[in-house]
Amino acid sequence: MSTLHSRSEAPSRLLQIMESRALFEFGAIAAASPLLRAIGRGDNHPVLILPGFLAGDSSTAPLRSILQSQGYWVHGWRLGRNLGPTPEIVDGLVDRLQDLHDRHERPVSLIGWSLGGIYARRLARKSPDLVRQVITLGSPFRITPDDRSAVSGLFDRLKPTHAVSLQELLPGFDAEPLTVPATAIYTRTDGVVRWWQCIEQVGAMTENIEVRGSHSGLGFNPAAIYAISDRLAQPIDDWRPFRPPIGTRQLFPHPADWRPGLSEERASSLVGTPA
Repeated sequence: MSTLHSRSEAPSRLLQIMESRALFEFGAIAAASPLLRAIGRGDNHPVLILPGFLAGDSSTAPLRSILQSQGYWVHGWRLGRNLGPTPEIVDGLVDRLQDLHDRHERPVSLIGWSLGGIYARRLARKSPDLVRQVITLGSPFRITPDDRSAVSGLFDRLKPTHAVSLQELLPGFDAEPLTVPATAIYTRTDGVVRWWQCIEQVGAMTENIEVRGSHSGLGFNPAAIYAISDRLAQPIDDWRPFRPPIGTRQLFPHPADWRPGLSEERASSLVGTPA
């Protein structure tokens, strides 16, 4: 029986084709935007949003606009297209986080989509005093250099431009938990990476939130954005796990509870305790 530590292949061809659902999710966010803007309870703390692989700030513009209207200082990363951990990105992220922390004189909430979430977790490990919390969207922070995703070929071609390897970005399965609150938002129908590579080991300040949809549409997914808004509204000194609103179980299925040593077969059917 293979385990989560063994090599995994990219998601099935069917799931990859289903990524086209992102177009419908983009339309859904336009319809849900007025409601999402109205539920904000922002305290004006700074938020930095990091895009996924091959994407840039334009991909996170809808999310940034909604969160800005809710009462946060929301910032893009301003580092162009995410081509992997190039020197400009690795150094630029450190400088960007420090600059926003100094400007606002408050810890920064980090939101990272896919590869952007791996960067966010790395920043939180290196500079926890500058980070308020980390929220990831379909970020495969449990992937290994031997695993494959739907974009592994493109990532491999760009390796010569990277300042650090994927192995250096990832702390490994047995790393200590982040010292700041961490929320992993994921979908089991992810067509880019394996969903179980995107989930946390649940703890005192870590949680998983499952939504329905595609990997490419997570930044436009109304349920994901609702969860992000709820997490950002948590008091800095009173973090509590996410509780879906009554009547929204179809939007928020029971999240998985990852534990070391689980097999892929077991992880595929495992859910946590109902919220």
